[in-house]
Amino acid sequence: MPNSNPVDLESLLSEAITPLGFELLGLELNLSGGGGLLRLYIDHPERPVVVDDCATVSHEVSAVLDLHDPIPGNYRLEVSSPGLDRPLFKASHFQRFVGHQVKLTTTLPIDGRKRFTGEITAADDAQVTIAFEGGSVELPYDAVDKARLVPRFDKPGKPGSAKR
Repeated sequence: MPNSNPVDLESLLSEAITPLGFELLGLELNLSGGGGLLRLYIDHPERPVVVDDCATVSHEVSAVLDLHDPIPGNYRLEVSSPGLDRPLFKASHFQRFVGHQVKLTTTLPIDGRKRFTGEITAADDAQVTIAFEGGSVELPYDAVDKARLVPRFDKPGKPGSAKR
């Protein structure tokens, strides 16, 4: 019988991806409408993820999904690098990016709003603190629906100002 529990699915797929030298950062599973989507975000500890890496992981994951059939119905599989606007799924991700800007939505309104953009000022195993213009908010991770880093585009130095 198919099991669509994302926690079990994440464990199953991590076991297939880790031996390839990649980390499963997280997954998004949307089974709505006429076809679903399973999107995996992978990372490599020593280098950027390239298209060939995504193809390798996709091939391995497809075989595991075919064997175990954990997702009911039809769906597409996408394997992606985290990109510049890296999604944050776990407490360890928020902890790693303290001091960075994040854009996140909550599952329910907090202080009358569901969208927050600001700096991650603190993160522990239970919650993240976001400072934004006009205040800050502490959010337990189970209240966070989606979170992504806001890409930083540092301004290049003036001509001739580069350190040598």
